[in-house]
Amino acid sequence: VITQQVEMAMDEDRTQKFNPKRTERMFLIGLFLGPFGHLWYTRFVEKLVPGAPSTTTALKKILADQIIAGPFFCSAFFFGMGLLEGRGTSGAVAEVKDKFLTVYLIDWCLWPPAQFINFRFLPVEYRVIYVACITLCWNVFLSYFKHMDSPKYQNTEEQIKK
Repeated sequence: VITQQVEMAMDEDRTQKFNPKRTERMFLIGLFLGPFGHLWYTRFVEKLVPGAPSTTTALKKILADQIIAGPFFCSAFFFGMGLLEGRGTSGAVAEVKDKFLTVYLIDWCLWPPAQFINFRFLPVEYRVIYVACITLCWNVFLSYFKHMDSPKYQNTEEQIKK
């Protein structure tokens, strides 16, 4: 919703319209990926990299987060959105191949500094809510990047109705 509002505000020609199906798909992806994020930040990363909060432990957790969770969430987002848009497995895989690297490189710019604060200074019980706040901004970017004008992936009226 936020991304679409920003896009409509920036559209000088006023051709952008709110797309409830796009919002629905983003909601469903969040509903699917949210539990994985919760488990990752409250259990898995703690077992993978145990230890008291320290700079060294935080850096190890960031590395694990970027190598394991980052690729999973980036690819799951594009693959899941492709399926929800009715593109089928091959269309979803094609979009992952096309967009993954760019998004993953940008992921490396945002998440390590954010996760340093998370893993170094926050107790485990506050990590999910902290990540959820950062994820709100990240999802605005993902939604924009996902829906940028591209002839290869541009939504047609037929696809939007699905």
